[in-house]
Amino acid sequence: MKKLKIYIENSVIGGYFDDEFKESTRKLFEYFEEEIYHPIISTHVIDELSGGAPQYVIDNLNKLNYDQYEITEEMIDLTEKYMDFKIVSEKYRADALHIAIATVIGVDVLVSWNFKHIVNLDKIKKFNAVNLVEKYNLLEIRTPKEVINYG
Repeated sequence: MKKLKIYIENSVIGGYFDDEFKESTRKLFEYFEEEIYHPIISTHVIDELSGGAPQYVIDNLNKLNYDQYEITEEMIDLTEKYMDFKIVSEKYRADALHIAIATVIGVDVLVSWNFKHIVNLDKIKKFNAVNLVEKYNLLEIRTPKEVINYG
């Protein structure tokens, strides 16, 4: 059976230590450690963590055997398309970049605890509408809780 490639953005990495999200997040990390799923991150994740995440959060991420992707012009261009459609405001461009990265890489699913700008049905529909117009596949966007139920 094919191992799912899962893009994890920063809310999931920090969610490991959050009372509200830690149970599902820790189970997802177990799935990564047991190689049931394969974690994917980007240099964007690292840049955001470097901007103020506690060292223990960074250390916890580094326990995983993840693939890391560089940001490309294609990803930046797709982010611009999302911004043109005003899916998120300029203040939340970083969230749109996560979507673009995961879309361009072609992961199986992006996981997030960001309900305002990422795991939001209206936003998901809009991101995927742009993806289709731009000839990309639809991107599955879920919470860790939704992903672990099927592992």
